[in-house]
Amino acid sequence: MTPTSTPASPPAAPARTPIPRGAVLLALALAATAATLVAGIGLGTRDISATEIVRILLHPGGEAYNSHVLWTERIPRTFLGLLVGAALGASGLVMQALTLNPLSDPGILGVQQGAALFVVLGILHLGVATPQGYFWMALIGSAVSAALVHLIGTRTNAGSSTVGLVLAGVALAAVMSSLVTLMVVRDKEVYAHLRSWSVGQLTGRASLLDEVLPFLVAGLLLALPLGRSLNILALGEETARGLGVHVERARLTAATVAVLLCAAATAGIGPVAFVGLVGAHCARMLVGPDHRWSLPLSMAVGAVLLTGADTLGRLVLDRGEVQVGVMTALFGTPFFVWLARRRDLVRM
Repeated sequence: MTPTSTPASPPAAPARTPIPRGAVLLALALAATAATLVAGIGLGTRDISATEIVRILLHPGGEAYNSHVLWTERIPRTFLGLLVGAALGASGLVMQALTLNPLSDPGILGVQQGAALFVVLGILHLGVATPQGYFWMALIGSAVSAALVHLIGTRTNAGSSTVGLVLAGVALAAVMSSLVTLMVVRDKEVYAHLRSWSVGQLTGRASLLDEVLPFLVAGLLLALPLGRSLNILALGEETARGLGVHVERARLTAATVAVLLCAAATAGIGPVAFVGLVGAHCARMLVGPDHRWSLPLSMAVGAVLLTGADTLGRLVLDRGEVQVGVMTALFGTPFFVWLARRRDLVRM
């Protein structure tokens, strides 16, 4: 008799590789960013119907007033808000990773105070009185203050370069703030000009999109590859050196990118608080301490937060609008208090 052959079992289906949680959350964040972009263009103090908005977008160059509102104000203003929010979110995450301080904000290295000081000097001695002039003075001041902080912080005996940078940033920021106050209180005209810049706002800043765009795009592109080096630096200096990382060079590179992002954002729309803090923490809460995912996610969260706050600020009043710096402070202050009271801050 011929032995009965057992039928061959069908080949097992290859196991599906699960989609990383970070990728799913990043896709959702990008969808939220797109929704915020649509809301920023479609909503405002002037009511424009959706069909008319679509018609204006499909046929640019119209001479109607609604077309002027969209192309010269809302569209560049919304894109500027998205870019600045992304820059502040990424800058906040990088600065928190470098300083090992979960409550750090992009102003920790004296960038915003340096920008304000140079804006005042430009108004007093160079006759600067336009948004473009404020932008370049603030950008130069941010770079100078960051360089001074690095020079002082790396030469202190604070036990580590991280602590030295924080101490130098806080001290230099206090000195610069005092100098700004000393110069401003003696001249009402300078105070009026500084006040128009120092209130973080997107109103009237749409014309700066072309000037700030190269700096913000370059900074964001340079920030994206930093996730791996930030993960290694989080393991400690000795471990990072053991893995072949040049610690000082890696920190300087990350700090330069963070300062570039914060400086361009501050120069573009003025100082805006809490966007970097909230964006960085929300990203870390969602995906954990892996900077390869939390860094791009912090960009998306920062963009949604800033642009959403600006859009909401246009709608809360019957006439006029609330500046975006006020709106972010309104939402960011309770978040900061809640964060400071937590005993288990999100792990760096």
